[in-house]
Amino acid sequence: MSEKTVLLEKQGPVALVTLNRPAALNCFNEEMWQEMELVLSELEQDLSVRAVVLKAAGDKFSAGIDLSLLGKLDSDFIWRNLPRMQQLNNRWENLLQPVIAAVQGICFGAGTELVLACDIRLASTRAVFGMQEVQFGLSPDMGGSQRLTRVVGASQAKRLILTCDTIDAREALRIGLVDLVYEPEELLPAAMAMAEKIAARPPLAVRFAKKAINIAQDSSLYAGLLFEQAQSIHCLGTEDKNEAVAAFFAKRAPDFKGR
Repeated sequence: MSEKTVLLEKQGPVALVTLNRPAALNCFNEEMWQEMELVLSELEQDLSVRAVVLKAAGDKFSAGIDLSLLGKLDSDFIWRNLPRMQQLNNRWENLLQPVIAAVQGICFGAGTELVLACDIRLASTRAVFGMQEVQFGLSPDMGGSQRLTRVVGASQAKRLILTCDTIDAREALRIGLVDLVYEPEELLPAAMAMAEKIAARPPLAVRFAKKAINIAQDSSLYAGLLFEQAQSIHCLGTEDKNEAVAAFFAKRAPDFKGR
C-alpha cells in the first residue's frame, strides 16, 4: 500500500497536517486532493483540535499542480471538477480552527493558492513564492487571483500573476504575503508554538473571532457589526467566559471546555 500523500498527526489540541509527496516536490494530483478532503472532514468533526499547522515533507512546500496531470486536463474536466477543487481551499479558509501555514522552500501556483487560504502564514528564509499559471496559458483558478488581491492588493497581485516572477521570503514579508519569517530550523517550532498559544485560548471565542475577520473581508461594515453583536451575545453566556474571568482573578491557569 502506498504511503498517504497527506498526513494528519494530532499533538494534544494541535493538528499537524503534512503534504507528503516530497519526491514530486509535493505537487498536487488527484490522489492528494482526495486525501486532503478526508483530512479536512476529520478536522471539521474533531472539536478537540483547536489549531492546525500545515506544512510539507522535505525541503519544498509545493511546486503546484503536477504537470503530468496538467497535460491530461481539458475544459470538460475543469468544468466538472474545478468547483470541487476550489472548495478544498474554501474549506481550509472556513475551518473552525485557525490554520497556520509553515512554508519552506518553493511554494508555487496551487501551493501559493493553498497558503493564501490559511489564516496565518509563516515562512522560512529559504521560501520562494510564485504564481506561474499565466506562462502555461492559464490563470490562477484555485482562488489565487481573489485571495492574493485581498492579501497584497491589486497592483502587487497583478505584478506577481502577470509577470510570473518569483519572490523570496523577504519580499513576501514586505508586501504582506507572509506574516513572519524564520530561519529554517526555527520555522516549525515557531508555528507549533503559535498554534499552542491559540489552542490555549477559549475555543468559542477563537472561532467567532476568525469568522468575524473573514466576514470583514467579504461583507459590509454593517453586516460585520451585526455579526459582532450576535457573537458577543453568545460568548457572554458561555462557561468559558466565566472560567476566563474566574481564572484571571484567582491568578490560575484557565481550563476551557469549549462551551
